[in-house]
Amino acid sequence: MTTIHDPAPTGHTEVFDPPRTADRLYHDLLSPDEVAEVRQRVRRAAAATIAPIASRIARGDERLDGFPRDAFEALATSGLFRIPFAGDVGGDDLAHPASSTAVAVEELAYYSNSVAAIFDVHCILAGNALNQGTAAQRRQWLIPLVNGEIVGSFATSEPGASSDLSPSAVQTEATRTDSGWVLHGRKRWITNSVVATFVVVLARTGDRLSTFIVPTDTPGVTIGTPDRKLGNKGQITADVILDQVHLGSEALLGEEGGGLKIALQTLTYGRIGIAAAGVGMAQAAFDHTAHHLARRHAFGGPLAKMQHWQFLMADRATSIASARDLYLKAALRLDSGVAFPEPEAAMAKLRGTEISVDMARDAVQAFGGLGFTQSVGADDTDGPVEAFYRDSKIGEIYEGANEVQKWVLARQIFGRDITG
Repeated sequence: MTTIHDPAPTGHTEVFDPPRTADRLYHDLLSPDEVAEVRQRVRRAAAATIAPIASRIARGDERLDGFPRDAFEALATSGLFRIPFAGDVGGDDLAHPASSTAVAVEELAYYSNSVAAIFDVHCILAGNALNQGTAAQRRQWLIPLVNGEIVGSFATSEPGASSDLSPSAVQTEATRTDSGWVLHGRKRWITNSVVATFVVVLARTGDRLSTFIVPTDTPGVTIGTPDRKLGNKGQITADVILDQVHLGSEALLGEEGGGLKIALQTLTYGRIGIAAAGVGMAQAAFDHTAHHLARRHAFGGPLAKMQHWQFLMADRATSIASARDLYLKAALRLDSGVAFPEPEAAMAKLRGTEISVDMARDAVQAFGGLGFTQSVGADDTDGPVEAFYRDSKIGEIYEGANEVQKWVLARQIFGRDITG
């Protein structure tokens, strides 16, 4: 539930979920029936379990409050971690797993972008990477991940390598030994790492990149102090420090030298998830704003009577609908067997995250002082929209900065010979 303060004549505080405007403005002609059913299932679960704790998560302190274990366990209990995966590892065995996963992310982000990010990293990044492993690796790691018995993490970024994952940029090294591998390096901004049972690590092997499954209790693995961030307070990130970490040969995920392909395929899927999260946040901010504009009176009538707000909200509704179509199209292409659904994935991330930031800014403006307020008055009632403003910005940065997505699209338009 969301607490809204409006200077209504009664002076009372009202607790409510705003009406879902997308249910009458957006007609989903893309999603198969099973995807639409997953959306409704996740919406019910998120409303029941995530909405009541979303405010606490959004305003927490990463170092004091830590990982929102109750949110993670709620997702597991609701069976949401099963959505992306096949039946042989305990998944729902859906015909359209990527599309179903994307709508799940949107519905989670409607209440908490932090929780959506936890789900994304656990399932789309760590889980998808594991899904490309051997049968033994999938049994050992993926089955408990799907059940929510363990937390997964995925590590590509480094202090000097994030959007650039070229072998020359990645400094974490894996050296072959008689019994397996030794890893040395430092990964940065690693979501879920503070509670993860394992981290999928991208490392340099000679002049190529490979991926490894690194149990976090392995000697030489240290998890750093959690970052204090502008937003996404429940998405705990920290460094993963690898100091001469000895692994057996079974830790190699995929083929030696095939790590970049696994990472890029996983991150392409992840960009669809980030696009969906942006749409979820944008829709939530839109719904709160529409409700507020219709009931907040100034200058002799509701704010919604003013043409500025009418035109702006019409534009935002169009942008949100377009962004939703883009991420669904990208996910459906992924479900069709296209491993790298470009240009749709890049377009979806661009538009989904842009509309999230734009709509969050508009929501703060529409609510005025209340939009800028984290807590209101002596009773510390939650501000209605400031968390959207803080949480939305990261979408334009991670999973490949939006400037990189434009470069990806430019390559599609002009070719690599021109763009590089």
